[in-house]
Amino acid sequence: MTVHDHRAQPRAPGRADLAAVVSPGLRWVGNVVWWIEHAFERAKADGRPEEDTRVRIFLLMSAFCIVFAGLALGAANAALLAPKGGVGGRGAVDGLVRADLTDRNGALLASNITHYGLYIDPSEVWDRRAAYEEIRRALPRVSATKLRKVLFGQRRLIVLPGLTPSERSAVHDLALGGVSFEPEDKRVYPLTGGSARLIGAADGGGVGISGVELAFNDGIRAAGRAGQDFPLSIDVRVQGVLENELAAAGEAQKAKGAVGIVADARTGEVLGMASWPYDRPGNPAVSSRYEMGSVFKTFTVAAALDTGQADMSTMLDASSAFMIGNRRITDFHATNRVLSLEEVYLHSSNIGTTRLAVGMGGDVMRDYMTRFGFLSASPIELRESATPIRPRDWSDSTLASMSFGYGISVTPVQMASAMVALANGGHYIPLSLRRGGQTGYEPRQVVSAETSLTMLELMRRNVVAGSGGFAEAPGLRVGGKTGSANKLVNGRYDPTHAVGTFAAVFPADGPVGTQRYVILVLVDEPGAYPRTGGYVAAPAVGRIADRIAPFLGVQRRADPYRTAVGDKVPRFQDVEGDGR
Repeated sequence: MTVHDHRAQPRAPGRADLAAVVSPGLRWVGNVVWWIEHAFERAKADGRPEEDTRVRIFLLMSAFCIVFAGLALGAANAALLAPKGGVGGRGAVDGLVRADLTDRNGALLASNITHYGLYIDPSEVWDRRAAYEEIRRALPRVSATKLRKVLFGQRRLIVLPGLTPSERSAVHDLALGGVSFEPEDKRVYPLTGGSARLIGAADGGGVGISGVELAFNDGIRAAGRAGQDFPLSIDVRVQGVLENELAAAGEAQKAKGAVGIVADARTGEVLGMASWPYDRPGNPAVSSRYEMGSVFKTFTVAAALDTGQADMSTMLDASSAFMIGNRRITDFHATNRVLSLEEVYLHSSNIGTTRLAVGMGGDVMRDYMTRFGFLSASPIELRESATPIRPRDWSDSTLASMSFGYGISVTPVQMASAMVALANGGHYIPLSLRRGGQTGYEPRQVVSAETSLTMLELMRRNVVAGSGGFAEAPGLRVGGKTGSANKLVNGRYDPTHAVGTFAAVFPADGPVGTQRYVILVLVDEPGAYPRTGGYVAAPAVGRIADRIAPFLGVQRRADPYRTAVGDKVPRFQDVEGDGR
């Protein structure tokens, strides 16, 4: 028999060509594979059966090593690189990237705590009856009906959401087949009270459903994915004071409710927004509409000044009722004389503002009501922002009513926005709950800077010597206007169902650009008498200004106008009734 030396055989055709185009590493692997493929033939050809055995053992060991190495790598990948979640979990869901909400200074307003959903795949459960008993003992709050339905069903389903880490551990330690956990985003809110309805809520899937959570849903989720917080304009210190004073005013007046807003007049940022009582649904600061009474005289007078219809030397006859057809417009505290523009404002004269509004006419009044934002929903980010109830016509009778705050119903946030425009030099800036204010919005000039400064002076004088005296806060130069309005009940204005409002600015002195803040307080249906804004809302405004001034850096100083007038008890109180 001829013995063929296999090692002397020529290489297979094309091998040299292949070696020329592969990398050195692949060439080495190819040589090893080629050597192993022909090892058996070499052993037989050389008559060495022991080499054949060694090759077989080597191949088996190599195979086992490769398998175990793959398993080890897979386990390491699962342990170190897999997404957060339990066995059978899908990893982090979108809700888990919802950012923390903070106030403007970083104080926490909303955050996430990871809970877990309990899932069972019945096809992987070995003993379903035993699993039922074990899970019931480890998790007493689980629904027996739901657990049984899932265990004896046909597919993997959730049994119970919202397991705490300790509850998850209790079930996990049972080491039951088919049981898995998936992380869930449970949103928690450290602050309670009036803040709750402002912040709103997110659902179990991490989607905002009300309040700030809904208004900024996309931004909050984007910030969460980026690992950042989402800062709001709110200052929790201001918010706390506002809530406290609203509750005090509401309880003292035995009122149905109270609403308050504090805003930065330069940026439109809302520093506080609250309502009382806390168990009322919705956010009345943006969703409830009110006829606010004489607060509107501020804007009637501003329009008259801005158009040139009046100036500080203008005199208006309030010696008798103003007649529009058969309708008589009267003043509650009739002076029966001719009044200066300042006296019209300080006396809160319905006759005086009616003369101004009718003199300007419907087109002008509608233009200025539009400029101040009273004829459309506030552009604040909250989805709950309501559309006002606007006049059906712009007749003289309508203009008369509107001049002293009847015939038009607006939200508190609309009124606060209009006050911001008068406080900052005449620029309308939409209120915003985002730190830094709304982006992409150009402020629009609604009145001149001169008109703005004149109105600030009138508002300050109204606190020193007019109907707003109870809003005074020592050294803070508070200015503002009272408002009182009877509610329409069964087609008639009922004086037992009233709204008392005070809209304020502080400090009211200084040039355009001065640091100023707007405070609005509305008391809904006060039970105590008198029910006017000067008595039920103005004192709360003064206390709020006094308490938040240190937080905002507003310096106290002597007011020359106060020194000149002296400390007087308010001379006038606005009790406008329905203007009839």
